[in-house]
Amino acid sequence: MVMEEGGQSDRGRGTSAGIEERQLFVELAEQNFDAICLATYRTACKLRFIQKRCNLHLIDIYNVIEAVRDAGLNAVESNAGISLIRLENLVSSLFNQLSKRLPTTHIINPRESTALLLQFLLAATNSEPDGRLTVLSVKSMLAVICGGKLVDKLRYVFSQVSDSGGILVQSKFDGFLKEALKLPTAVHEGPSFGYAHTLARSCFPQQKRVMLNMFLDIIAEPPQCLVWLPLMHRMANVEHVYHPVSCSYCRGNGMTGFRYRCLRCRSYQLCQDCFWRGNVSGSHSNQHQMKEHSSWKSPATKLGRALGRTLGCVSSREPSHPIYPEEPERTINLTNIVPSRPIRDTSEAMLLSSVPESSKSLAAAQRMNEEHALIAAYVNRLQTSPCSVDSPSRQDEEHKLIARYTSKLAETDGAGVISNRSINFDVNKQKRELIAQLECRNREILAEIKRLRAQHEAACQASPEKGSTNPTLLAELRLLRQRKDELEQRMSSLQESRRELMVQLEGLMKLLKAQAAGSSHGTPCRPSPSSARSVGAVSPQAHVHLPQDSLAGVGGDVQEAFAQGPRRNLRNDLLVAADSITNTVSSLVKELHSDDVREEEERLLNGKDRAG
Repeated sequence: MVMEEGGQSDRGRGTSAGIEERQLFVELAEQNFDAICLATYRTACKLRFIQKRCNLHLIDIYNVIEAVRDAGLNAVESNAGISLIRLENLVSSLFNQLSKRLPTTHIINPRESTALLLQFLLAATNSEPDGRLTVLSVKSMLAVICGGKLVDKLRYVFSQVSDSGGILVQSKFDGFLKEALKLPTAVHEGPSFGYAHTLARSCFPQQKRVMLNMFLDIIAEPPQCLVWLPLMHRMANVEHVYHPVSCSYCRGNGMTGFRYRCLRCRSYQLCQDCFWRGNVSGSHSNQHQMKEHSSWKSPATKLGRALGRTLGCVSSREPSHPIYPEEPERTINLTNIVPSRPIRDTSEAMLLSSVPESSKSLAAAQRMNEEHALIAAYVNRLQTSPCSVDSPSRQDEEHKLIARYTSKLAETDGAGVISNRSINFDVNKQKRELIAQLECRNREILAEIKRLRAQHEAACQASPEKGSTNPTLLAELRLLRQRKDELEQRMSSLQESRRELMVQLEGLMKLLKAQAAGSSHGTPCRPSPSSARSVGAVSPQAHVHLPQDSLAGVGGDVQEAFAQGPRRNLRNDLLVAADSITNTVSSLVKELHSDDVREEEERLLNGKDRAG
């Protein structure tokens, strides 16, 4: 490996933190990932282990971009070399910032993580004979191995391998593949995912112009050389997913991670460890097609989704990544912007207004170039004759040169700078006043919220004694009690009046019955329907349930009329009693009338007998 700026002598500085040179690879070998039959899963598992062991799964691409910017590597050419000391500073800044962001419950050792990551990056660079540690290799490997979202990482990679028009440059993409594929080569997966010169063309064989959205399709349909990259992110997403079913081979109670279901064998499911290592049982074979499940869905959920798809209620699947604009956002170039020269009179103002903007900027650029050339000439003169720097003539020339340069600056930019400063000062003053007003309003709102909260808490925490001594509540309570007493008295008086009425009706009924009985004994006649009805109504009185308060001591037809069933009330009782009294009185009148007629007839008969 060739390293710039430092050479081979800097190697080992990152690994001097009490960690053995090959400790990371020894721990990787202890995991026995080589027993996995499928190369894609084997590579993804190895790189996922290194990512977690170096605590890179806690660092996303934005943290990497920030660290690269702080290290000053964003302004360096991609093919430029980088020393090991500078790389160590970059990696240590990553983990130092991470330790500050993490909560106190999650503590990492920045030195150990830095040493492990340096060890792996150097091993990846040394995996090829002509390995060279460059800025592109550091950016590529950190972008691939760090955590975060895959779409964000691919957007950053595309920004490194595309031109200013947002089109992929094949040479840059080929350089990225060469550096990124050093990671699987470092974990001894070079035969499956090693670099070849034709890989860049094979990734996008049909497209002549590859834009950002086409490049992001790697997430859904990755090329063969990068198929392990989306798989590593899917493994990170399903590490804690639980499937409440047992494995058909190891008979484990539940699965964690991926679940694989055979499409030919009924109810045959394997956990990820058994599937990756080719374990089978029964009639199942490794040649059977398996479906990978990254989540558990209950049978009811599956039925609902199937019905939704059948009825067309389920919307179409969303794209694997957001759709971004094809044209990249261009930054404003401010290098040629200079302050305007002050205007002395109206004629000059009219002249300047007629001059196009391009000529104005060109004249300003020419003035700046003249000034810079003057300074460069003076510096060259000093370098050619350093012995005469302190001579009086040299000092006079220097003073004249400084005075000339100062006058030119004052002539060209003085008033413009002052005016711009005054404008900026006014704008800043307005902003400060607006901020002060907003802060004052914010304080008022916070004070009002505090007052309302205190008032609410005081109202909620009022004691029961304070509520009981309220005069308004006491007055309402006394009125309610008084009204209750009045209603109870009125109810008792009504009950007493009802009972007296019932007693009077009972006496009247007895009197009417006695008179009817006397008339029936004197002259035999048919009993009237009303009397029969009243007599017949007395017999079932034993079966009538009487109220305990109003009809005590009252019997006969009155009890029958006022017997209360489950659905009878006072009004119906009075109507029935009135009907009974009317019928009895009418029968009594008829009986009295018949007695009068009979007595008249007897008197006439007696008179005739005496006359004879």
